[in-house]
Amino acid sequence: MAAVMALFARHKVQYLSIAWIIGIFGAAATCVIPFADSLETLRPAMLHPGSLFVMMAFTYLQSIYPLGIVMPGYLQWARMWRYALPVIVLGVLYASLMLMGMTAPNYYTWGELANGFFTIDMLLRAAMLVVSLHYIINIFLLPRIMLRYPHVPRYLQVYAFCLGLTSCLYFWLILRFSVLTFEIWLILFTLANIYMCLRSLETIALSLPKPEIQVVDVEPVITNDDEEQEDFNEANLHRFEKAEFWMQHHSEAWKNYTFGRDQLCEAIGINRHLLLQSVRSQGYNNIHDYINVYRVNELKRMINAGEVRKLAECLDAGFGTVKTARVCFEKVTGITLDESLARWK
Repeated sequence: MAAVMALFARHKVQYLSIAWIIGIFGAAATCVIPFADSLETLRPAMLHPGSLFVMMAFTYLQSIYPLGIVMPGYLQWARMWRYALPVIVLGVLYASLMLMGMTAPNYYTWGELANGFFTIDMLLRAAMLVVSLHYIINIFLLPRIMLRYPHVPRYLQVYAFCLGLTSCLYFWLILRFSVLTFEIWLILFTLANIYMCLRSLETIALSLPKPEIQVVDVEPVITNDDEEQEDFNEANLHRFEKAEFWMQHHSEAWKNYTFGRDQLCEAIGINRHLLLQSVRSQGYNNIHDYINVYRVNELKRMINAGEVRKLAECLDAGFGTVKTARVCFEKVTGITLDESLARWK
């Protein structure tokens, strides 16, 4: 997942911080693998200093997304360091006191915690807990912060909320560890990051350039089924060229917004399964996307020719609604329909 995010960051630099953070978590999990067998007998102390340091780092990394996603991460290093200052100060202070002879006893019950609460050691542990809680609250504030930035995908808000829930579960693990709770946290945290990875991949796939329309002047002849099966790719190409020929010579049909997949299949005499197979072999997602590419190209022609100057006139290219026209136009051309119209005003 870190590798996928790093690749995606080449196109959108704000995902670089996510790539680094997921990579850090992955590296940490890899280091823990040799000790997995001892998990069954593991019984860490409540508010153990080592566990608290891990939680502070863990919650800090998850709460820096406003600095990474909303604005490019490499421009925000100073703010990230300032934001991490409580973790650094507490870490250095605790390590210094340990070197000076401070003891760090283990506590396994709430009563033991209460008895040792007013020691310097416990006060520092409480401070670490408060800092971690501060970062967790900031994680839950992320969705509202992201709403201010229209270029941030909505699925990131869901992802941030899921991170907040998993952080709360990890917070409870520090107070009362159990193997079952740890396994539930690990599964939920992994699923949240898989969700993030897959949605990012979907964004990349939707932004890929669409295939160019190839002009077909002569209607191709489709051979019989036995001959087609001998060359799968050629058979798909012949079916696709037949669809291309019909679309290029019957523009008035698909300019009607009611024209769709079933009408195209009936017109060229190819069933939906084979037609879907053929358009996908040429780089289209589905038959509807294939038809809409023709409508978008027609809309571009009409805009350049001065036939369309208002959003309402975009429906003449075959779209059912202005919203559909906007979505399809941006998906195919990479620019918004409003921007394209504005150029000719």
